[in-house]
Amino acid sequence: MPVPIIQTSIPVTDAPIATSASTTSLEGKKNNSIHSSTTEEDVLLLKANPFLDPRIASYWSDVYDACEYECRDAFDPTLEWTAEEEKKIIRKIDLRVTLWACVMFFALQTDRGNLTQVISDNFLEDLGLNTNDYNIGNTIFLVTFLFAELPSQLVSKKVGPDRWIPAQICLWSIVAALQCFLNSRGSFFATRALLGLLEGGFIPDVVLWLSYFYTSKELPIRLSIFWTTLSTTGVLTGLLAFALLHLRGVAGWAGWRWLFLIEGLITFTIGVISFFMMPASAVQTKTWFRPKGWFTDREVGIVVNRVLRDDPSKGDMNNRQAITPKILWACLCDYNLWPVYMLGLVVFIPFSPPAKYITLVLRGTGFDTFTTNLLTIPYNIFHIITLLLITRLSVYLNERSLVAALQSIWGLPCVIALRWWSGAFIDPWGTYALLTVILSYPYCHAILVAWTSRNSNSVGTRSVSAAVYNMAVQTGNVASNFIYAEDDKPLYKKGNTALLVINIVGFILFGLTKLYYLWRNKQRDRIWDAMSEDEKADYLANTRVFGSARLDFRFAH
Repeated sequence: MPVPIIQTSIPVTDAPIATSASTTSLEGKKNNSIHSSTTEEDVLLLKANPFLDPRIASYWSDVYDACEYECRDAFDPTLEWTAEEEKKIIRKIDLRVTLWACVMFFALQTDRGNLTQVISDNFLEDLGLNTNDYNIGNTIFLVTFLFAELPSQLVSKKVGPDRWIPAQICLWSIVAALQCFLNSRGSFFATRALLGLLEGGFIPDVVLWLSYFYTSKELPIRLSIFWTTLSTTGVLTGLLAFALLHLRGVAGWAGWRWLFLIEGLITFTIGVISFFMMPASAVQTKTWFRPKGWFTDREVGIVVNRVLRDDPSKGDMNNRQAITPKILWACLCDYNLWPVYMLGLVVFIPFSPPAKYITLVLRGTGFDTFTTNLLTIPYNIFHIITLLLITRLSVYLNERSLVAALQSIWGLPCVIALRWWSGAFIDPWGTYALLTVILSYPYCHAILVAWTSRNSNSVGTRSVSAAVYNMAVQTGNVASNFIYAEDDKPLYKKGNTALLVINIVGFILFGLTKLYYLWRNKQRDRIWDAMSEDEKADYLANTRVFGSARLDFRFAH
């Protein structure tokens, strides 16, 4: 399907407006090539609301009707609203959509992350496992998680994320709770595989659902809030683990068995409630258990039209429409998104082994089980702060590559200290301080996910690219499991040398990605500017090229 013809940013005022902030195909161009003699005021209006051009409105109306887009009846090119009305609606969406997305992410992170807590207990000893077994278990989980990403996204696009996500949570929660009966190396590996298969795809599924309600400028901030749940869960489960691991001996069970059971029951409850908390779209919030819905009819119109004016392509598929093999193949072959995938593959690896091994390392330096779990709380709090700051800085500056590179800059001195400081992994409090600093890093994940979505430029591509990007991240996670090896204990000098090299490579990749997108945009500018006004109009009206391949689309960087 064709994609947005005009997208850009304009200030929001208190006067009636057609939309709020957006992103653009031809950013910064005063002449949008729809009319050859438009005034500057006309251009600004068209950038705010591309549907004011009747040809564009008619074209997209036909697209929405043809694909049976669920919000097509709310599409209104002439609808106006005030900034205050929009702010009120955004607050309502934040409380209903973003907040519940965070609750569901809590369920995911609890069940996939509690292995870090149980190994601070006697989990490995009780099952007769060693460090290599632990690494293999993590690898099995990540590999199955990785391979489940794309199939899960395809299922979600067909049945709807509002149905698939709650089902996912319930299914993996059952497996997570049943880990309380683990009794061998084989059962440990089996549950790791099942959890990976059932949890894979959850994050891109949620990102797709969030994109139904937010503009491209708003999405990065909401994703940063979403990913604060990663650290918030670390704080909450650290406290919960402190209590649950004290149940060792109750009913003859180890503390880690109680932890798996109780946390699994908590997340299963979240899964059940999610069936009632996730509407399929802004026009589908009214149902038998919510007869008044979330929005008035006018508010529905505002929610739908503000998103479409930001990115008309968000209506080029309906929310129960499957990705065809042709679209899937085209999306996978979209090499213009590969630079962001490469970033996802590489830049998070330097921080992964310290995060996975912090409890084992702290136990090894002399801290007891319960103190170790409490000591993981501070870095999670700092991580929330730096995540929000780096994402807001990116939005404020409208800069992705250079701001995200701050993550690699932060990691560089920390990894150097891990490798060459004589007290690393030996001095208890010094090691703890160093690990706390490195794990408080400004997490650029929200920036990269929103960047992938922005440069996808169509619903079909966006659905696939979110999964592929996450697969790249999980591939990096798999690789990170082999960096701290059994024969490199306890100082992990070889492993930390590898982390240093990877961190430097990641920093270089940020710069190369910036240069690539600048080059691609200049390439298209030359082609586009060489076309006559009639050729441009014909291209906009008749091209069958979709996604980021369109000549009138410019990449964010």
